[in-house]
Amino acid sequence: MKLSRRNIRESAFLIIFERSFENYELDELFDIAKESENIPINDEVIKIVTGVYEHLDELDNIISQYSRKRSLERIPKVNLSLLRLAIYEAKYSENVPVNVAISEAVAIAQKYAFETDAKFINGALGAYSRSEGVSQNA
Repeated sequence: MKLSRRNIRESAFLIIFERSFENYELDELFDIAKESENIPINDEVIKIVTGVYEHLDELDNIISQYSRKRSLERIPKVNLSLLRLAIYEAKYSENVPVNVAISEAVAIAQKYAFETDAKFINGALGAYSRSEGVSQNA
């Protein structure tokens, strides 16, 4: 199935968000999504979601660094899911520049979250992108 990059990100976000409520095995979540046909799943979606969970502790540590006013437990699940996705893409996806990961996360936040959430995500990711060692083309 051919999906746009935005559709891939949105599907990955929805799976990551869903898992924040129930600690299902990833394969089970992928199967549920495929069966329901509500969330398009392809190999790229699976790769991103799997990558996020393989690097979860590292991603959460990074989020904690750039969200000093809120502990992970106080960050809404929508925001946390988008932050994990964006930082994973910025750090581990060779073809995704940091600024694209940020703008895509903010765009998805504008669809699924409140305006203040989109601003929070933009601020946290902006601080991350300006941090030492983070390249705009990483």
